[in-house]
Amino acid sequence: MTIKKLLTQAEQKLQTSCDRPRFEAELLLAYHLKKERTYLHAFDDAEVENVEAFEALVERRAKNEPYEYIVGEASFYDIELNVEAGVLIPRPETEILIDLVAEIIERDNITSIAEIGVGSGAISVVLARKFPNLNIIATDICDTPIKVATSNIEKYKVADRVRVIKSSILDEVKEALELVVSNPPYIAEDFILESNVVDYEPKEALFGGVVGDELLKQIVLDVQKRGIKYLACEMGYDQKEPMILFFNKIGVKSYTFYKDLANFDRGFVITF
Repeated sequence: MTIKKLLTQAEQKLQTSCDRPRFEAELLLAYHLKKERTYLHAFDDAEVENVEAFEALVERRAKNEPYEYIVGEASFYDIELNVEAGVLIPRPETEILIDLVAEIIERDNITSIAEIGVGSGAISVVLARKFPNLNIIATDICDTPIKVATSNIEKYKVADRVRVIKSSILDEVKEALELVVSNPPYIAEDFILESNVVDYEPKEALFGGVVGDELLKQIVLDVQKRGIKYLACEMGYDQKEPMILFFNKIGVKSYTFYKDLANFDRGFVITF
C-alpha cells in the first residue's frame, strides 16, 4: 500500500483520539519508516513495507495511548527524552519553570540543587546542560522514573553531575542545597482527566491527594525546615489562593507566582 493511502486510512482511524489526526498519522508513519515527515510528501506514491506493524501503531493511538509512549520519546526544551509507561510525559509548561530556575542559578552562581520527583529527568538534564558547574541530586519514590531518568542522564552525558536516588521528597538527601525545584503531583483525586492522561500516565505523578495540594505543602515545609534558600514549584491553575493562605500561615514572607502559556497560574518561587 502507498504512503498516500496509508495516511488517509490512518487519519480516519485517529479522528476521535487526536486533535490533529493527519499530523499524528504522519508522525507515526515517519517513525515506522525511520524517515522525516518531508519524505512522506515527496514520495507519497512509494509502497510501504510491513503495513501491519504501522497499523498496530495507529491502533494504539486510536485507543488514546499517548504518542510519546508509542514511539518511546518526548520532545522537551531542546532535547529528545526517553519515556515509557510509568513516567510522566514532560509538558511545555515545565519549560517556564526551568527558565525561572535558570535565572536564579545564574544570578546567584548556585552550584548545588535538588529536584523532587525526577520523572523522565527533563528538568535535571536541561539544567545540567545549561550549567556545567551545577551539581544536582534528583529524587523519586518510583523505580520506573529512576530507571528512565538515569537513561536520559547518560544519554546527554551529565551523569557526572546529576545523581538520582530513591527518596520521598528530600528524606534521603544529606547534602547542603541552595535551591530545590519540583514539578510534583498536584491534581485533586476527583478531578476528571482526559483518557490519554488518566488511562496511561502514572497516577502517582498526577494526583497530589484528596485536595491536590497536600504534597506541594509538604515540600514547602520540608524545604523550609532544611533552611534551603529557594524553592520553585509547578502547581495547579486553581491553587494560588490556597497556597497564599498556607504561605502566610507558616510565615513565608517572599514568594512570587508565575503563569503558563495559556495565562493560567502555574507555579511559584519562594525565597526563604
